[in-house]
Amino acid sequence: MFQSRLLSLAKFHIFCTLSLAAIIFIIYADSIIYNDSEKSVELNDKAPSPVLLQTHSSAGHLIKSDINRIALHSMQEETLEVGREISSPLVPPFNATEEERIAWFRSKLPKFEIFKSDKFARQFHGRVLEFFNNKCEGQFFMTWISPVRSFGSREFLSMESLFRAHPHGCLMILSRTMDSRRGYRILKPLQDRGFKVHAVTPDLSFLFKNTPAEAWFAEMKGGKKDPGEIPLAQNLSNLMRLAILYKYGGVYLDMDFIVLNSFLGLRNSIGAQSVDVASKNWTRLNNAVLVFDMNHPLLYKFMEEFASTFDGNKWGHNGPYLVSRVVRRVQNRPGYNFTILPPIAFYPVDWNRIGGLFKKPGSQAHSRWVKAKLLQLSGETYGVHLWNKQSSRVTIEEGSIMQRLISDHCVICSDIYSS
Repeated sequence: MFQSRLLSLAKFHIFCTLSLAAIIFIIYADSIIYNDSEKSVELNDKAPSPVLLQTHSSAGHLIKSDINRIALHSMQEETLEVGREISSPLVPPFNATEEERIAWFRSKLPKFEIFKSDKFARQFHGRVLEFFNNKCEGQFFMTWISPVRSFGSREFLSMESLFRAHPHGCLMILSRTMDSRRGYRILKPLQDRGFKVHAVTPDLSFLFKNTPAEAWFAEMKGGKKDPGEIPLAQNLSNLMRLAILYKYGGVYLDMDFIVLNSFLGLRNSIGAQSVDVASKNWTRLNNAVLVFDMNHPLLYKFMEEFASTFDGNKWGHNGPYLVSRVVRRVQNRPGYNFTILPPIAFYPVDWNRIGGLFKKPGSQAHSRWVKAKLLQLSGETYGVHLWNKQSSRVTIEEGSIMQRLISDHCVICSDIYSS
């Protein structure tokens, strides 16, 4: 009897020790799983580490995690299809001087289709007004400056998730290449299901007219300005999203963003990508998601900053770092009314840890972490930025968080594992 009691007591101590170890492991599982996943993420185009900005305590400070939630297609001539396929983010020669880049860019301008203000582009404003005069429950915008052939399942999934959360919303894609027969065929499965999605050739001259970007665009279009080493298409997208929201209002989303919950309760909002652990103040904002009223003064300031400080040689300078610089300067001034949402709203996973969402559970503790993470995302997150530059070549494994998010938020749900 005595030996039996000793054996039982020993088993109890072992059980307590194992339980405590499991609890400790779960607490650190998020970090462990993420760190392990970094090895599986393709980092050939690795972005620079975030630069922390000076934090501020002000009326515009970060709202913590208890957020209050708040047939128009222009069928263009088939002969244009080949020419439109040539459009691509022009990449300047490596290690060229500023003068050499300007000369190179000037020679390539005829091929930079998005600069053209032809008859299709000149229909832009009328097509925008006609499309959004269609009982839209929310105006959404995306941009696509790449060739139509590179529009893949990941981009299609982004649209699907948007309509899953906003079945009566209207999505306009600013794209010369997608505003084509081939682009129309890509969008048709969504249109056939009654969703309002439309690709429109933008008229950049009109879009930037009477904005701080007008003079900058004139110089660039005239081949008088250095485009920098970064593909100009990337920086044009940074500017186009500001101008389209300034002129029409609504929601801008990157095409590597999965929408989880409705945006209809949001107004004049921008998301923090990172925060200071001690102060809880934001350290960096991001422009992958923007929600603003028409003519909002903050958008005007963003465009002013873009035009006056443009640098095509620094990654993020005209995008995430730009919005961070401007908000840091104006958040204490009167006349600006906007909300900074915490990272959990739009950026619940940072770029260097995104691979963790693609991995299937490798243990019971990992499975519990996946369930906890999905529960967190369903309650506090409007969507997940997938950091396509890092995750586009990462395989979606069955049972992973990404597989669950796609299954729960798609509407056509084909090619899930190639998204």
